[in-house]
Amino acid sequence: MNYIKAFAPATVANVACGFDIFGFALDQPGDIVELRKLDTPGVIIKDIIGDDGRLPREPERNAVTVVMLKFLAHIGATQGVEVILHKNMPLGSGMGSSSASSVVGIFAINELFGRPLTQTQLLPFAIEGERIACGAAHADNVGPALLGGFVVIRSYAPLDVFKVKVPDELYCTLVHPDVEVNTKDARYILRNEVSLKNTISQMGNVAGLIAGLMQEDYDLVSRSMVDVIIEPVRSILIPEFDHVKQAALNSGALGCSISGAGPSMFALSRGQETASRVAQAMSEAFGSVGITTKSYVSQINQQGPKILETA
Repeated sequence: MNYIKAFAPATVANVACGFDIFGFALDQPGDIVELRKLDTPGVIIKDIIGDDGRLPREPERNAVTVVMLKFLAHIGATQGVEVILHKNMPLGSGMGSSSASSVVGIFAINELFGRPLTQTQLLPFAIEGERIACGAAHADNVGPALLGGFVVIRSYAPLDVFKVKVPDELYCTLVHPDVEVNTKDARYILRNEVSLKNTISQMGNVAGLIAGLMQEDYDLVSRSMVDVIIEPVRSILIPEFDHVKQAALNSGALGCSISGAGPSMFALSRGQETASRVAQAMSEAFGSVGITTKSYVSQINQQGPKILETA
């Protein structure tokens, strides 16, 4: 194999109460990368399409290629790659844009070079791509983007990640308003300490959400999608947040919160019909104040990245 084209999906991180420990993958949108082997070592960015020139073209500064540099060094490769990145998600979207780039990069190059590492072994490389992109090496986006499904980060030191079974009828509505929230800024405004009362409440919701998903108890999922620590602080960065959230709940959503660092918002629903109705209601709520949106409705993507083409 001398050429590969691959895809990695968008993700929803935090999932209300699970700050930095919960995340799940979607079917769409996502990033696409094309890699072609070179006879010489190193990584060359041939082109980036769809970023309006905002992403760095130096391989050591871009999330999609820094993971490739580390991978090639790790396996002692004498060949390099030429890279074309199709950036299909806006930056600062709260949809795991940087993690999709990191994951599609490490997944594609591992496949191109004969799959010397397992999917799980690729995770530390993908996390380093996140560190380059947003300054924090968290796995709640790259975990589900790489492994698929609903992922829990039990521990970061040492890294301990596992997947949780979710109901087949569970659908996600993801709505991206045409505003931007910088991930670093969204982390900066968070409090370093929280009250014991809020910690206890959050822990109960975390346990309840996992139990609800595994038992297919939609009422328990709904009651547990409450974030008393992060959402009250970050929601001020999203115009009309309360209005949009209430519109989702009024339309039948089990729960609604911020996707990642925002400004995208997500809702979980039982069934595709409800999820589509929720998407329309959320988009209309944003539109009532002149904010345009793009919405997606998807089941939880269990596959993660995939090969589109090889030669």
